[in-house]
Amino acid sequence: MINVLVVDDSAFMRKLISDFINEHPGMKANDTARNGKDALQKLTKHKYDVVTLDIEMPEMGGLEALTHIMNDHPCPVIMVSSLTQEGAEQTMQAMEEGAVDFVGKPSGAISLDLHLIKEDLIFKIEAAAKVNMSAHLNKKTIPGRLPAKKTLPHKIEEKKILAIGTSTGGPKALQNVLPCLERNFPAPIFIVQHMPPAFTESLAKRLDHLSSISIKEAVDGEVAKKGTAYIAPGGKHLKVRKMGMSLVNEVTNAPPLNGHRPSVDVLFSSLAELKEYHTAALIMTGMGSDGAKGLLEIKKNQSCLAVAESKKTAVVYGMPKAAANTAETDYNLDLDEIAPFLNQQFCRT
Repeated sequence: MINVLVVDDSAFMRKLISDFINEHPGMKANDTARNGKDALQKLTKHKYDVVTLDIEMPEMGGLEALTHIMNDHPCPVIMVSSLTQEGAEQTMQAMEEGAVDFVGKPSGAISLDLHLIKEDLIFKIEAAAKVNMSAHLNKKTIPGRLPAKKTLPHKIEEKKILAIGTSTGGPKALQNVLPCLERNFPAPIFIVQHMPPAFTESLAKRLDHLSSISIKEAVDGEVAKKGTAYIAPGGKHLKVRKMGMSLVNEVTNAPPLNGHRPSVDVLFSSLAELKEYHTAALIMTGMGSDGAKGLLEIKKNQSCLAVAESKKTAVVYGMPKAAANTAETDYNLDLDEIAPFLNQQFCRT
């Protein structure tokens, strides 16, 4: 049984979220709190498997409460945010401060249509309950070089692509990888991070600010450039197609695949069609199996370097495990090994 503490200043929202949770077998809304201060008092007395935490609350808001939770009562926290630009920026800050995931209220603080994100909320609570908190809270500095035992099994030629898929815990994982890639990274980078609309732009801006390479939200029809990372817009699929001698981003509203839009499998399947290219495909933390089938397609059609994040450091070892089992990844690397490994493979002379 997954025991959940629901924190929101609205009694209506507390009841609605609690009802969603209690309707699902295997989880229970054990208690509720009306603000961050109330939540901290209840966390002092009881242990919860997951906390859902509203951002905007009186007395003590979600961001301040989150800091105290991570310091004094570390446990998986899912932020509940409004779907606004300000809400997106606050959510990205919360992810940096230790939240494992978030859901967006469809229509503001009091969302009568909250049922629209019910399935997403339940899925994320299940994922959060499986979070490896020791890995999630690990703030170890990225090393400057990879251990000598790591070598490349496939020769990567000039036409190179780096593709990354991730979900729960992904923003923090991306922050440990992308800022450590070398400025002259000689390939375009395509990324699917499971996120709803309005949030991927803030994620891209934060990562771009921290990185030597350029990072942006993908735009339909734009030509992909080496040394630039393109993040699939929340709520849309990202594909890559060849146009003349260039690669072009294709952003679509096609139906979700296995519940995901954007989907890692959709991106990877499009890359599998680029048979003259050489793709390094990386699957990092996340629940489920998105990306495993697409990775297998790439391996069947290309000279592909398949990499998964290790169980040791993955916040949720679902997607990496599925990739390793389904597509027989070449390497299973700790998070702090991934960026040096990619620099070694792509940037070595």
